[in-house]
Amino acid sequence: MIEYFQNSKMLNWLLIIAITGDFAVPYLLATFYKGYSHNLMVMSSLGNPNSPVRFFYNTWLIILGILLIFSSAIIFSKYWLISKPLTIATVVLILIFAIGAGILSGIFSVNQSKEIITVSSQIHGVGAVLGFIAMLFVPLFLAILSYKNNNNLEGMIFSISFIFAFVFFTFFIMADKPQFQSTFIKNEGLWQRLSLLLMYFPLGYIAVENLIYLMHIK
Repeated sequence: MIEYFQNSKMLNWLLIIAITGDFAVPYLLATFYKGYSHNLMVMSSLGNPNSPVRFFYNTWLIILGILLIFSSAIIFSKYWLISKPLTIATVVLILIFAIGAGILSGIFSVNQSKEIITVSSQIHGVGAVLGFIAMLFVPLFLAILSYKNNNNLEGMIFSISFIFAFVFFTFFIMADKPQFQSTFIKNEGLWQRLSLLLMYFPLGYIAVENLIYLMHIK
């Protein structure tokens, strides 16, 4: 089974589609949402009940979660023989993100205003928060696995990804605080996208690396 996952081009493409789609879909849908700001507004705002594109964005989140669940097998196959406990932990973190920030967030939408609290928005909030926190540590775990595999270059790249993801995620958390509304930190949407980009980067790197390898051995 591990060999099948290692040689599966489809799973690597699914991961690339999930990553690129998580930025491309919000960008495209935002053009139909008057007043939406990529810098100031989080991506999940596209799925709020008053959004004209809510159905499409929430559907995408569910698809995203499913794609990540299936493609997480790539990480399992790549690192299983390096460290079983770390590999399991990394895959679990990805699954938490896929289910919490993907599937659950797609089913239970956030409200347009944070002041409006409903059961749906609470479930969305918990799922998204747990998902993002879990995903934040994926680059760190992949860096450790790479170092254990004596791949120092990948380890260094993934470590840098984690550091910057952590910095941007910190800004993301600070962005909605009143004391930062007159500073550059207020750009909540920007920090969310940058932190997510750095969280995804090691996964995208691995998928592209796998595809290049598979093309050369065929």
